[in-house]
Amino acid sequence: MNTSKPIKISFIIPCYNVEKYLPKCIDSLMNQTLPDIEAIFINDGSPDNCLKILKDYRKKYGDKIVIIDKKNEGVWRGRKDGIKKAKGEFIGFVDSDDYVTPDFAAKLYNAAIKNHADIAVCGFDRIDLDTGKLYSREMCKPKHKNIIIKNNPGLLLELNGAPWNKIYKAELLKNMAELQHIPPVLDDMMFLQLIYINANKITFIPDSLNRYMVRKDSIINTVEPKVIPDTYAAMKEIRDLYAKSKNQNYLDYIDANAFLHLGISLMYRLSTNKKANFKKLLKDNTAFLDQNFPRWRHNQYITLKYIKQNNGSNTKLYLVKKIYDLHLFRPFLATYKAMINTFGVDIKW
Repeated sequence: MNTSKPIKISFIIPCYNVEKYLPKCIDSLMNQTLPDIEAIFINDGSPDNCLKILKDYRKKYGDKIVIIDKKNEGVWRGRKDGIKKAKGEFIGFVDSDDYVTPDFAAKLYNAAIKNHADIAVCGFDRIDLDTGKLYSREMCKPKHKNIIIKNNPGLLLELNGAPWNKIYKAELLKNMAELQHIPPVLDDMMFLQLIYINANKITFIPDSLNRYMVRKDSIINTVEPKVIPDTYAAMKEIRDLYAKSKNQNYLDYIDANAFLHLGISLMYRLSTNKKANFKKLLKDNTAFLDQNFPRWRHNQYITLKYIKQNNGSNTKLYLVKKIYDLHLFRPFLATYKAMINTFGVDIKW
């Protein structure tokens, strides 16, 4: 008879070329105060010793560590493979070069259960990988304790666009929609949109429980224009899914989100590519948003009224939208890049 306890959280950790950092990540998960967890590691065709490290740890911890050894297909497919394998009531993600505090799992799980939430979110530290310097502590002062998404999806614009400081009810991920176009960039953000669309309640823990390690070579994350078509196509697919919900608030949200991530974040990354014709890319991007995400220009979630009614939520997005409307976006990006170069780390506005 199987007397093992049900698994409360399955953590999914894709691994590629991270042998230097992987042991610290594994140790942090194996030393959680919440005992009923599993850690699913996807060895994504890694050319280094990741697989050997994982096998050595599995000998020590047994079924608490699950290994998926596969050919290299990228983080998106790796996470999907992990989701299929997961047995937990909730599913979470950890990057293999990061680590978490001992109470990471317990605090997220207990908050989700106590508040009857589909998703629990915690704060995190951004730390220089080489020096250990703390760059910033983020998501530790949430403007709202809970979000009921269908009532006010605009509050989602305040969340960081990464999946690794959150846990999710397993069925949200096991039943999430498939995309024909896997986004080559902004994939974390789009992955979250496929979760949010079917979620109801999000709760927040105002504690920093994840240590996100910043690599110097990833501070200026230049992208090539060739990634644009598939990135746009994936976001259009997501917009179509939100349109089917027939909730006009959702459409305002996803169009505002498109401006935030395609209009600002993607354009910033393209602006760092000295070979790209950024003026044309920006013009084309604006046309794309106008045609496919028409609610971005006059959006209920990017107004002073909304900011005042929601404890200052989306203030930064509102300010950048004003800069954009005044045709000062290119000088803004130049200033933003100068600040990053000066301080040596991406500044999250």
